[in-house]
Amino acid sequence: MASGDGKAMPDHRRRVLLIAEAANPDWPSVPLVGWNLSRAIAQRVDALIVTQVRNRSAFLREGLIEGEDFIAVDNETTARLFHGIGEILRGGDNKAWTLVTALSSLAYYSFERELWRKLKDRIRAGEFALVHRITPLSPTSQSLLARKLSKINVPFVIGPLNGGIAWPRGFSEVRSREGDWLSFARGLHRLLPGYRATRAKASAVIAGSRATLAELPTACSDKSFLLAENAIDPARFPFTQRPLRHDRLRVAFVGRLVPYKGADILLQAISSLEARADVDVTIVGDGPQRPELEALVRVLKLESQVRFAGWVAQEKLAMELSDCDLLALPSVREFGGGVVIEAMALGLVPLVANYGGPPELIDAGSGLAIDFRDRQSLGAGFTAALEGLMADRAAISAMSREAGARARAYFTWDAKAEQILAIYNWVCGDRSKPLFSIHSEQALMTTKLTKSKYYQFLNNRRQNHPKVVSK
Repeated sequence: MASGDGKAMPDHRRRVLLIAEAANPDWPSVPLVGWNLSRAIAQRVDALIVTQVRNRSAFLREGLIEGEDFIAVDNETTARLFHGIGEILRGGDNKAWTLVTALSSLAYYSFERELWRKLKDRIRAGEFALVHRITPLSPTSQSLLARKLSKINVPFVIGPLNGGIAWPRGFSEVRSREGDWLSFARGLHRLLPGYRATRAKASAVIAGSRATLAELPTACSDKSFLLAENAIDPARFPFTQRPLRHDRLRVAFVGRLVPYKGADILLQAISSLEARADVDVTIVGDGPQRPELEALVRVLKLESQVRFAGWVAQEKLAMELSDCDLLALPSVREFGGGVVIEAMALGLVPLVANYGGPPELIDAGSGLAIDFRDRQSLGAGFTAALEGLMADRAAISAMSREAGARARAYFTWDAKAEQILAIYNWVCGDRSKPLFSIHSEQALMTTKLTKSKYYQFLNNRRQNHPKVVSK
């Protein structure tokens, strides 16, 4: 049903089964998405969450009642087996993520088998008006439930699906360092059991990025939706207008310290600035590349300007970034980019590589997406953007305001839950198919203009500051 202003109004009599195999408030990335999204939806409808047994203690600690609010499925024997195989084959920590995802997708079959064994009688009895699989997010994880549910006329919603974008050209060396040899054969996931049925039998498919949306079969076009996988809790990421009252430009990098994230590219870009002494950098995160990055800081003579904060818990991230003006993320293969939304909510202006998920989160007024062909052009693009912003603090202030407003308008868990309830209502025949304004054609066109906006920005700056050059 819908209210007079067209906003989705949930039917609180409708019971929904939410599958969040990965859902944990203590863990980053996919488990955090699974936790936040399932909880936001469960606050609006009568929901039962099904999660993996490893998350049970976190659910209980947060006050959820087992058997009433959630059910824990134990497929640990299979999950541990595939995890162990992955640890042997990946060749080191934080490597070969395509391989790890592929093996976890195989283990997921056992999770659904146990889920069906526990709940099939209740599902067949009509207890649930629909079933929504939130996690896994990977399109390589198929769902054998889709066909089973279709046979008994229970709608099946899946998503947000996201991941698997190709490596950009010019970064074969980075791909090799990441140990991502299996990405060449990623398309083989289309041969896995349930691939066709997962998409054909689903009542709605939610894609978390345009790349994933483009991978969906043509037959899914009338039932597909584009919604970013990540969101924020505004209370945890309070807005502060930038620039702050200090003379230096303060730049943050947040992420795992691995080659594809591009922290080394950022450091090189900083060293190329004419006024490099007027920039401070905070690197938040940890990983196997940290010793290499610390050595690079010494080589570039940036010791007095670069601080390694290490890993920071999410509840402390806002405080860590409170003095920063910009988020710089030269990551060349980022699927979601949740840190971009978190930074925007705080008022930081994001500078991102124009590839994958992050540029889809910003528009021309709230951040800059840097076009690139290879490592050198990406570094030069970040240098040029930083030069321009250093010359015009008013631009930072304007984009800061827009970034904060955009994050709160479109990228809160509450907003995302309302959008998904609108999909539920459509699936159940209560209203017409919703069109979400953030992904309307006009919004997509605005986002695509980021490149033009960037060059216009540089041209304007060059008129008053001739030493600013484009990449």
